[in-house]
Parts: sequence; C-alpha cells; structure tokens
Amino acid sequence: MEAINDLTVMGVRLINTGSLMELLLRFVLDVAVIYVLARKIYYPRQRNKDNLFTLFLFNVIIFFVCFLLNSVTIGMGFAFGLFALFSLLRYRTTTVSTREMTYLLLSISIAIINAVSNQNISLVTLLFINGALIFFTWFLESVWARTEQRKSIVYEKIDLVKPENHHLLIDDLRRRTGLDVHRVEIGRLNFLRDTANVKIFFTESSIQTDPRGNGRVVHTVGEDALVEDAAVGEAS
Repeated sequence: MEAINDLTVMGVRLINTGSLMELLLRFVLDVAVIYVLARKIYYPRQRNKDNLFTLFLFNVIIFFVCFLLNSVTIGMGFAFGLFALFSLLRYRTTTVSTREMTYLLLSISIAIINAVSNQNISLVTLLFINGALIFFTWFLESVWARTEQRKSIVYEKIDLVKPENHHLLIDDLRRRTGLDVHRVEIGRLNFLRDTANVKIFFTESSIQTDPRGNGRVVHTVGEDALVEDAAVGEAS
C-alpha cells in the first residue's frame, strides 16, 4: 500500500489512499443528507425540478471545492468566505422566495460542514449535526411552519357575498378551486358586471401541484383554468 502511495506522475502523487477514503466517506454522507433534504422534504411540497437541480449541484460543487481547499491548508476561514459569497447569490431571471433561498443556504451549509470538518470533530458529531438539520427542516415543514396562503380572484356569484350566505360562499370556493378555503375577504363590488373581488385564504397543504412536476399550481376559478407558480408564503 505504501508503494502505491509513493507512485508519482510528473511530480504529482498518483494516489493517496487515506485521502481518497476520507473523500468518499464524506461525499457519501453529504449526498445522503442533501438527498433527504432536497428530494424527500423540499421536492414533495414544491415540485420544482429547477430548484431541485440547483440544490443538488450547488451542494456537490461547494463540497468538492471546500474539500480541495481544505486539503491545501487554506482552511476554514476561506470556506466561510465562499459560504458568504454563495449565500448572497441572486438569480436575476427569476424571483426566488425566502423559503427557497433558505433551502439554498442549507444546501451550502451542509456541503461546508461535511467537507471542512477536521479531526477534532468525530464522525458521531458529524452525523448528529446532519441529523439535526434534517430533523428540524422536516419538523418546520411538516408540523410547525405551515403558512397561510392568500389569493385574489374575481368572483361572479355576487349573491353569495352577502353575510348571510357566507357558508355557501366558502363551500362554492372550495368546490371550484379545489383548495381548503377557510376564510375570505370581500373587496370591490361591481354591480354592472355582477362581480366581486374576493381574497381567499387557505393553508399550503391544500395546494394541488401540477402532475407534470414543474412546480406549478393548477386550479379553476370561475370558468377559466388558472396556472400559477407555487410561491410559498407570497400573496398574488
């Protein structure tokens, strides 16, 4: 084994079995964690393959960059410089929601944690940190932080906006939108066109995602089919 480690090609060591095994172990752990977070927690709720691609690729790229830089003794300070740089990235071609930016930050953090932790941090400690990140992300997404969504629509059954018909209005909106509407706010009334501006409120767990998996919401309001981006916590 030592003879293999001593082989060089043009002055460059051919293989370092110790470093290679450490890289493989850390990489397997990193990929397993980002897979659970991105594919099992994020994607079932958001159904956005573009963001899924970004989370995976960001994580892998930053993991390898940090591992290599850490190997040449640039160390933790430089890694956190990269962390700050990547965490400030904004995409000019699209609006990134706060939750998606948080997932991106989480993807970067996991890569840095798994790549640059030194020998003073045991494998058990590393597993605990990754497990804690997975647990708290799942807990916040599934249990604690279900946010209320709101959407403004133009509603044509103006008779149902009367206070005495409130329950009929809620039932009709639930049936026609496919969303679990739990309250509404009535805005401007147009008696010439028999329409009303209505703001509906529903929980994000009632969102029906597009079966094509492109991160879009499909539902029906009135006679028109509306297809809108599923931006968590944002108002239309």
